[in-house]
Amino acid sequence: MNPLLFTSETSSNGLRERDFTVGEVPGVLWSPASGAAERAPLILMGHGGGNYKKHPAMAGRAQRLVTGCGFHVAVIDAPGHGDRPRTAYDEQEIDLMQEAMASGKPVGPIVVRYNDHLAELALPEWQATLDALQELPEIGAGGPVGWFGINMGTAIGVPFVAAEPRITAAVFGQHWPDTLAEKAKRITIPIQFAMQWDDEHIPREAGLALFDAFASQEKTLHANAGRHKELPRFEADSAVRFFARHFGPAVARPA
Repeated sequence: MNPLLFTSETSSNGLRERDFTVGEVPGVLWSPASGAAERAPLILMGHGGGNYKKHPAMAGRAQRLVTGCGFHVAVIDAPGHGDRPRTAYDEQEIDLMQEAMASGKPVGPIVVRYNDHLAELALPEWQATLDALQELPEIGAGGPVGWFGINMGTAIGVPFVAAEPRITAAVFGQHWPDTLAEKAKRITIPIQFAMQWDDEHIPREAGLALFDAFASQEKTLHANAGRHKELPRFEADSAVRFFARHFGPAVARPA
């Protein structure tokens, strides 16, 4: 097993931020700065396409989950993103996506194909990262673990959650069902799913089809008016409430 190696640490605004590597995969772990939590739940977050582990969206969601609930939050850079080098295939697919968007052609088939490729690479990386994180005494094995990923975070998260029994609640959204629906049928844990009703890239019927594919007895659909990049910021607060409801507050150490 690849060990988790911390490479830097900072603390501010109630947040302890530690950069780490697992093998050659870089990541970040956010925790309560006070260290008052013991065996607190862990939320794994998948970032969106073209973003990275410390993107403002990731940092903002982590701030809410850590300071609001006392949870730990971890993100790793997806293949070809952040501090990881791009391959020739990455460059080719990105060029095709940009050309399609510039010409007004459908970008969905390219995104689905590329994200499926990234998910295949990322799944064992996330499993190794979870293994390593659960070796930390403040997380430990057997505690609650959640997944929070929209867009590419859903493309990677659905196969990961379908294959990983340690994940017990998840937030997904904004993706096509093409390569994910069959995997979603294997997911039975509670989920929350967000979609944009007026998404110019993902047809309404496609978003609803992916939501419908999940086999979860408890699943909630959040459909908001607006285009693809207009997902309301309050959906982050809703996700925090979802995880708090299922995992409860972190357990404080005895005085």
